Amino acid sequence: MWSPVVFFSTPYGVIAVSLVPIPFRIAALMQERNSLFEYPLERLTGIIRDVGFRCTCCAKCCTRTFNGHVFLLDRDVTAVKKIDPAALEPAPDPEFCDQNGTFYVSGYALRAKADEPGSCWFLENGRCRIYHDRFSICRIYPYMLHREPDETGKVDWRQISGIDRHGEYNQVIPEKECLATARETKEFENAFLTQEITFLECIQKYFTRHRLRHVQKVYDDRMRAFKRGEPIRVMVFYDGRFEEHTNLRE
Repeated sequence: MWSPVVFFSTPYGVIAVSLVPIPFRIAALMQERNSLFEYPLERLTGIIRDVGFRCTCCAKCCTRTFNGHVFLLDRDVTAVKKIDPAALEPAPDPEFCDQNGTFYVSGYALRAKADEPGSCWFLENGRCRIYHDRFSICRIYPYMLHREPDETGKVDWRQISGIDRHGEYNQVIPEKECLATARETKEFENAFLTQEITFLECIQKYFTRHRLRHVQKVYDDRMRAFKRGEPIRVMVFYDGRFEEHTNLRE
């Protein structure tokens, strides 16, 4: 599913924070989080009510073909480790690579099966086998609340994902349910941004302490090797620290 990304508007256009030094990236994420706090809960509640989405259990959102990867908050990672640790893998597109070829990523994602659609590890016969214990992002989907550019490059708030591509719409949703979903959506986005900020703060301290630096050429070379089937060493940020993971799958 989605991973919110913060963007800078400059005289030269919109640029992703991945191209910006860490202190400025942290500042941008903090600004995004402040904007999230200011976003009216009533507005999001009204959008949820007007969209009227109801899940039809089509399971499209549970596949990488439809939604890409499912990023997990720390609290969800803790739950997965208790249920089935094999369901975890580093989130794709690591943010940093040091001069020794070690990658660093801000969290875990749910592993996908090797079937054609890339079904979620927990999807069996079109149904989630841990539905009542499903994770934060699964509970709020298809709702979101973050800013990203549209096809023209204009950065604005996005509240709904995959509209008219799954489920059913224009259903009557009780106001109490709409409000609860809006609150949970804002809470998830806040938790995600906070985790990203903490990751950047920790990577800055970790690199300084161990005399490391990000090297883009090493990053590119190691990623090419990974695509050829070679393993890569990934340090995954979890619970305020980095833990090692040897990634053998693309």
